[in-house]
Amino acid sequence: MVGQVYSRLLLPRLVQIACSTGAVTRQRQIWVPRARGRVLEVGFGSGLNLPYYKASAVKDLVGLEPSPGMARLAQRLVREAPFPVRLLEAGAESIPLESESVDTVVITYSLCSVEAPEAALAEVRRVLRPGGRLVFCEHGASPDRSVRRWQDRVTPVWRRFAGGCHLNRNVPGLIREAGFQVRELETGYLPGWKPAAWNAAGLARKR
Repeated sequence: MVGQVYSRLLLPRLVQIACSTGAVTRQRQIWVPRARGRVLEVGFGSGLNLPYYKASAVKDLVGLEPSPGMARLAQRLVREAPFPVRLLEAGAESIPLESESVDTVVITYSLCSVEAPEAALAEVRRVLRPGGRLVFCEHGASPDRSVRRWQDRVTPVWRRFAGGCHLNRNVPGLIREAGFQVRELETGYLPGWKPAAWNAAGLARKR
């Protein structure tokens, strides 16, 4: 019972706070405006990306979010969006959209908590049109051995209290292995606790 209350009520608020820091917000400001056309946002959360989409470039947006608690937090921003937004309560491993129906997929600070990232990226590739773009911004596995060791040690406990979040996923590697060509990539530590601060952001194309 306590676990259900935590997952439904407290965890969405904690995730929203953690994903609203100044450094993370600056990353959203840089990368989210790269979206074009019909957009799918995987891990829509509480709608933190919505203010940073370029209204003149986005036709409409589908937000994929498996947590009802997170979707509830997004309602005000959804109503105020300058383009049509439709929320789907579904996981990334089985996206309820037609193949090759999306121009851009946006994933920000969500791939860390997807249960099966390989399956999710295969679905992302399926729904993208040929030449479609994947805009991503994620924390993940550090290239520094000492930090990576801490990530590997902490992740089994961390993920239990952080909504399934993995500190040690190699996001650019997963994207390449899923059949995408990474065209742009910026990496580095954001301010904060190093095991959770390695950031990889960029733009990939469907091959």
